[in-house]
Amino acid sequence: MSLFKLTVKRSGSTNSVHFEKGMSIEVISSSNPLTIAGKKEIHDAFMRKYGIDSKKAGLDSSSILEVEKIS
Repeated sequence: MSLFKLTVKRSGSTNSVHFEKGMSIEVISSSNPLTIAGKKEIHDAFMRKYGIDSKKAGLDSSSILEVEKIS
């Protein structure tokens, strides 16, 4: 298992959910968290930290999120 930091690359608003460039979360995953297996962890982390629905906002692709492996 590895720790990944995901950071929003650009500000925007999708489906009435607003997100800002620089918002970041950390998730633990065995592989890149942007795969199907890691999307629940991403959603849970955004909901826990910022109170936003990342699924509704579409914050689950490499075009919006920068992925950095921490350890």
